[in-house]
This record gives sequence, C-alpha cells and structure tokens, in this order.
Amino acid sequence: MFFDKPGKDNTEQTLNLAFQRGKELHLNEVVLASTKGDTAYKALEIFSGFRIIVVTYHCGIKEPFKKVMSDEIKNDLKEKGVVVISATHALSGVERSLAKKYTGIYPALLIADTLRLFGQGTKVAVEISIMAADAGALTGNDIIAIGGTARGADAALVIKPANQSDLFDLRIREIICKPRQF
Repeated sequence: MFFDKPGKDNTEQTLNLAFQRGKELHLNEVVLASTKGDTAYKALEIFSGFRIIVVTYHCGIKEPFKKVMSDEIKNDLKEKGVVVISATHALSGVERSLAKKYTGIYPALLIADTLRLFGQGTKVAVEISIMAADAGALTGNDIIAIGGTARGADAALVIKPANQSDLFDLRIREIICKPRQF
C-alpha cells in the first residue's frame, strides 16, 4: 500500500494494515516509534494479541536533560503491558555530535540517509527495530516495525531484526505500506 503523502493522517491505516499482515504471518511482536505516546495508545487499541514495544527518543534529544515522553505516559503504557524503550538512535548516536563539529563521512549517518531514500518512516522502522533488539526487548523472530515522518505512523515493515553489532544481518522482508511522495 502506498500513501499519497507522508504524515500522521496515515497512522490508523498504517496500524491496521500492519496488524492484518502480522496476523497473516503469525507474528506476535510489533515495534513502533512513539514520541509522546499518541501512536502507542492507538496501537494498544489495534494490536490485540501482540507484544507491543514502543521506542521513543532518548533524553536530551530536543533539550538537554529533558525527556520527550512524560514519565506519566511512559508509566501508564507500562501498566497496560507495553514495553517502553528510550534509547539513543541506532543510526546516528554519537556520530550526530561529530557531524555537527567536524567534517567527514560518518558510516551510521550514511546508512540512515540511504534508508531515507525509501522515506523517513522506513528509516525509523529499521532503526527502532535495532534499538529494541539492543535493549533486549525482542525474541529474534520476525517482527512488524512501524515508523513515521515527523508525527504519527506512515510506514510498516516486516523485519528480521538484528542487534546493532550485527546490523547487516537485519533483513527487510516486506514493506507493508509507506508514503509514495516524501
């Protein structure tokens, strides 16, 4: 499925398409990006029978020492059975800091930009699957990974996840949906 444009208007359809495909493939883990919790709460309504892993920004990404997802929302999601991970971006991390200060080529940023050729949501879906794997939140079986452009969700993939140390063992098995224009 291709959306005409990226963005949060595609969130509900992205989640529904991803849920249906996950059920067809007998998958039971979904990893999704959620900045403040809106996408996570929508996923709770849709992904019945799935283990939901939410990945949010690391502390300090917007403002030093400030969290983007509130502790109240994070704790509420956890009480509802959601695994919530706040982690440094797998495909930028310290390289983003180096790129700000120095010129040069940075492999992780190059990988991220290459994935963005498929759209921001696709890059996010791959990245959060790595972050969830590194946090020990995945079994290693195929997953549904959902990312978005800015807010909401607009890309869903079936992924064979891998840890960051084994990045090139990761496999994008299917693209369920993504924006055509981005």
